Parts: sequence; structure tokens; C-alpha cells
Amino acid sequence: MKRLVVFFITGLLLIAVIGITGCTSNPKTPTAPVSTLTTPVSTPAPIAGEKPDKITLGENNAARKALDYLRVMPFSRDGLIKQLEYEGFTHQQAVYGVDQSGADWNEQAALKAKDYLRLMAFSRDGLIKQLEYEGFTHQQAVYGVDQSGADWNEQAALKAKDYLRLMAFSRDGLIKQLEYEGFTHQQAVYGAQAVGY
Repeated sequence: MKRLVVFFITGLLLIAVIGITGCTSNPKTPTAPVSTLTTPVSTPAPIAGEKPDKITLGENNAARKALDYLRVMPFSRDGLIKQLEYEGFTHQQAVYGVDQSGADWNEQAALKAKDYLRLMAFSRDGLIKQLEYEGFTHQQAVYGVDQSGADWNEQAALKAKDYLRLMAFSRDGLIKQLEYEGFTHQQAVYGAQAVGY
């Protein structure tokens, strides 16, 4: 029995010594870093001047999260950065993640414009302003609105109908309200006529 205990203790010491020597590295022998990070599926090449081995786990996860969001709904670049920051990513991680997404911001603006038009009526100018509020540049917002395929006369008619559900308007009051919303005079008149004025 004594022999078995000594043999067992010797074995444990041997394992411990091997483990300790295996954990120390010789500084003269370079070792390649082991990376456990995964990159997003549709990630474009890294930003010029950046080396892939400098990507942090946070940046990698921000890139993955940006792609997750873009699969669900359209965002402006600024809007997506703010969303990632809200999720707890640093500004640097969020910017990296968004820039790695490969998103076409004009196309995102077009998708967002269509989403808005499914929810409510807008004038062309009103929708451009809404997209700019969402963080799209003026050029992106104009592109998105122009790609939406909206019939602005029909949008004026829908908006007029929405207003009349909320409150009573005179014909002139309704036209002025529609113009205030960004519809042209002709569109506003069309909208008022469409609801019976």
C-alpha cells in the first residue's frame, strides 16, 4: 500500500512538473498567437492600415451585431453606430463594426423610406427630413425617397384622410396643413379633393 501511495505521489509530481515546464515559453522561440475570434460572413476587407491580428473581440462582436441588425431592419450609418453604442459597444468598436458591415447606405435609405411609407403617409420633403433625422445624409435621404416609388398625390390623399380622422378641417385649412407637411400646393389640392373637398 505504501508503495502505491509513493507511486501515485510521484506520478502527480511528474505531471505537475511537465505542466509547469510546458506553460513557460522560451523568449527566443517565437510563437504564433492563437486566435479564437471568428469574422462575420460577409465582412469586407479590413480598413486600410489595420492588421487583422489587431482586431479586438469587442470589434469583432460589434461587426457581427451590425450584420445582425442589418438583416432585420435598415439603418443609416450613424443610426447603426448609435444602436451599437446603446448595446454597450464603445464608439471605436461600433464604428469598426459598422464600417465592416459592407452596407450600401443609399440602399438602406431606400429600404427605410419604404418602411416609413408602409406605416404612414409622407410628403417627399417630409420623408427626406425624416430620413435625415434617422442619420442619413441629405444625398442618401434623397436617393432613398426617389427610390421609394411613392405617388406623392396619393400620399397627400392618405395624409388628408388621416387628418380628417383626427379633427375637422375646412378645405383651405386642410390644404394649408398638407402644405405645412411638405406637400406641394397641387398635391395638397389633390389630397383635399380625394377626401371629398
